[in-house]
Formats: sequence, C-alpha cells, structure tokens
Amino acid sequence: MIFSDQDNKARLCLDRGLPPHMLQEILKERPLEVFIPEEYGGRGGKIHEALTLLETASYHSLPLSLLLGINGGLFLQPIANYGQEEAKKSVFKQFIAENKLGGLMITEPDYGSDALKMQTGFLKTDNQYRISGTKHWAGLTGLADFWLITAREKDKTGELGRDIGFFIHNSEHGGIEVEEYYNNLGLYMIPYGLNKVDITVPEGYRLQPETTGIAMMLALLHRSRLQFPGMATGFLHRLLDEAIVHCKARFVGGKSLFSYDQVKERLSYLQSYFTSSSAMSGYIAANIPAGEDISRFEVLANSVKSVITDYMQEAAQSYLQLVGAKGYQLDHLAGKSVVDSRPFQIFEGSNDILYQQVAESVLKKMRKMQISNLHEFLKNYPHTEKALDYFKDVFRFMVDFKMSQRKMVQLGRVIGRLVIMNLTIEIGMRGFNADMVKNSLKVLQNEIQTILSSFKLGVAPEVVEDYQNDNSWLNTL
Repeated sequence: MIFSDQDNKARLCLDRGLPPHMLQEILKERPLEVFIPEEYGGRGGKIHEALTLLETASYHSLPLSLLLGINGGLFLQPIANYGQEEAKKSVFKQFIAENKLGGLMITEPDYGSDALKMQTGFLKTDNQYRISGTKHWAGLTGLADFWLITAREKDKTGELGRDIGFFIHNSEHGGIEVEEYYNNLGLYMIPYGLNKVDITVPEGYRLQPETTGIAMMLALLHRSRLQFPGMATGFLHRLLDEAIVHCKARFVGGKSLFSYDQVKERLSYLQSYFTSSSAMSGYIAANIPAGEDISRFEVLANSVKSVITDYMQEAAQSYLQLVGAKGYQLDHLAGKSVVDSRPFQIFEGSNDILYQQVAESVLKKMRKMQISNLHEFLKNYPHTEKALDYFKDVFRFMVDFKMSQRKMVQLGRVIGRLVIMNLTIEIGMRGFNADMVKNSLKVLQNEIQTILSSFKLGVAPEVVEDYQNDNSWLNTL
C-alpha cells in the first residue's frame, strides 16, 4: 500500500505535493471512473460508490480523499450534470485514457465567502469566451490538467452582470499563471496558490444551467457538501481505531488509559462521530440520486457539511489529547489530523455562515407557514420529526424572526444537530449497530441541550473597542 510504506509516509508528512510516481500509481487504479457516466466509459456516477471511494481513501489519507473529492464533486459531477456533449466526450475520454486531474476555481482574494461578487469576467466573441481575472485557494493549483472556472458576464461598458457562468478550461492551452504557491498549514499533498487567469474557452465548454448559473452553483456546492461524510467516515474510523489501540496499550498509574472514565468519554464521542457520519452517508446514498436538482436542499446540505466537519476537528483534537506529546510530532497521525481536518470547517462555506443559513432557511419556512413556535415546526419537518421525540418541551418557545446573527448561528448549530440526529435514528432503524446508535443519540442530545441552553440564556458579550486603555494588570497592583 502506498500509504503504509514508511518511506512514503515520512515523505508525505514532511514534503509538499504528491510525487508524480505516487500520483500515477494511484490513478492507474482508475478511481475517478466512479464519477463518470457509463455512456462515457465510467462506472455510472453512483453516489454509494463515490462515498465508498472517499471513505476508503480517507481511512489511509485525508488529503488523498480530498484530492479525489475535488476531482469528483467539484469537476466531474458538474460536467456530467451540466456539460455539453462536446465537452463531456472530450474530457471524460481523457480522464479515462490519460489519468487527468481537474479542479474548480471560484474563490478570489477579495471575495472569499462573498462569491457572488467575484470580479473575474467573461465576454463572448464569435464562438468562444474570453475570461480574465484572479483566483486563489483552488485545490490542485499548478497540478490540475483541467479547470472549471467561474466568471460573471461583462456588458459593453465593462460592468459585471449578476449571474455566474462556469467554463471548462484545458491547462494545455495556457492562460493560467501561478503567481504564488501558498505554504498551507496542512494538507501538504494538495498545492494551493494565487492564479492569474486570461483564457479563451470554446462555446461548447460552458456548463448549461437548468435555470440560472447561481442556482447551478448552489446545486453543485450542495452536492459536494453532501459527499463530505464520505471523506469524514473513513477519517473518523481511522482515528477511532488508532485511539482505542493506543488507549488499551498505554499504561498510566499502573492501569491502561482505556480504564479511565474521562478517556472513555473521549472514545465514546469518537464512536458517536463515526456513527453519525455513517448515518449521513447511508441517507445520502439512498436518497440523493446523481443528476437530481438539489439547489433547494440547503438545510440538509449545510447541516451535513457543517456538523460533520466540526466532528472531524473535535475528533482529531481528542485523539491528539489521548496520544499526548508524541502526537504533536509533525509525522504523527494525531497532529496531522488536527491541521488537515481544520480547513474542512472553512472551505466550501465557512461553518459559521452555513449554520446561519440553516437557521435562516428554517425561519423562512416558518414565516411562510405562519408558525412562530419552533416545536410546532420541527415536529412536522421531515429532517427533524424523529429527533424531536427525544426532547420534551425544550423547543416549545416562540422564535424572534429578527434575532441577532450570533443567535442565528447558535440556532443553526442546534437545528443542524437535530438533522443529524434524525439521520442517526433512521440508520438504526435500518440495522446499523444498535449500541453505537444509542450512544450517538446520547451524545447528540447532550450537544443540542448545551447549545440550546446558551441560545436561551441570552448573554451577549460585546467587543470593547478601547481595549488598549487600562488593560495592564501591573497598574492594578
């Protein structure tokens, strides 16, 4: 195995990028065919196969799973769903025959989370598009053979329109200059950087939305977010396995770590995270067909992405705590897991923003239904109705439709965990390990109660702008 060889492990921990021979050894197994439709020589784009691929890869290497996820969720699936025939035939053929790689460029230096205000623009001339602008933090910078690039149309005066276009560019044609490679804190395998874009794309290489480009971008991101559990499940499974082996073998005070109550609590949370992630994968594989328009699946997609990436980071922190000083070495799985999992809470939508959007979506539905009692809404909402049975009256309160942003984020964190709790109950009903489901539901109940208590408490600390005045403890002596 590539990722069990000691020399490879040391190199991947300390060096940036993935050595070409290792990359080719991975790609020769043709993993990306999972994301390609059968009529173009792939395996059909089946969601359960995509999730299984990501899970298997992340058990051995989270960055490898992300590399495959970028190619699948952010490049090949969008082309399969929205690409024109000319582009599909050419791109899929090259991916299968020549082991090509693809990536997505959305983010810009001054417009990260505010993607709708991107400044990269395009003009159509004859049968092609001229696209120019600056993009950064695109995974596989300088490495991808193809790029899916977003831009806004310019009018005759140079003003940018509101809608967004997606264009497929072959790197062989030039026009993308890497101005800087970033020294990213983790995920060493994947290069990131600053890219200057000045390209020409044929008319047949623009994606075709069903309605608008913005709706297409939402559907694209929702589908990608719904596949995060594939990466998370294998990652969490590996941390759980390693943590239990370590705690049983490590003796402190004459007894194994495994016998300490506080250690057992950490391990029970690791098991809970793995169970919940498995529940997400199970639901998504059964209910989210390839090609379906999911642009309005914001509550489910944003809940899944934000909760599971929070769990990935919390699990990594717990594993590092259990391992102790040894885990703080750069080449130890514990330390690497902390820095490699952290950006998952940021890219493809910062979790704070996604939680706010979850709350906003629910409040919008409540207003439309003229319901102001949260319990009344949640008991009939498909993604929370089963989970609500585990709570008595804690959700029986009237919501303030004009609540502050921080309250929105807290409410989104609660609703997101209710959604995941609902999925966990459902996978238990389908035969998943009953003891693990029971344990996970306890963890989720505790989390929800804790966040909800803070939400109801209403304490709102403010930033002290003149904090430089009277802030020395020496002056208090």
